[in-house]
Amino acid sequence: MTRSDGKRPDGVTLIPYPHGKFLTWDVTVPDTMATSHVQATSTAAGAAADRAAADKNTKYAAFQQTHIFVPVSVETMGSTPWNCESLKFLNNIGRKLTAVT
Repeated sequence: MTRSDGKRPDGVTLIPYPHGKFLTWDVTVPDTMATSHVQATSTAAGAAADRAAADKNTKYAAFQQTHIFVPVSVETMGSTPWNCESLKFLNNIGRKLTAVT
């Protein structure tokens, strides 16, 4: 699970997720007020989280052939700090946990 540059995702399941692939995730928390994000976040809530998630998808593109990769991205502040893909994933996990408990 290590890339050629030595970086690796934060986690991976031991049991295959849907479609027979293992689930892999990597968490990032971009600063909403960082100079590199402030222009985008001043006009669109969640813009820093969306950009960080897109960067994670690019970073781990090679894993997506054998794994389901989900970037979990949440901003440090804001009215909509979660990336949509992250929120959908966490809601799905929450529903599954509720169903089995």
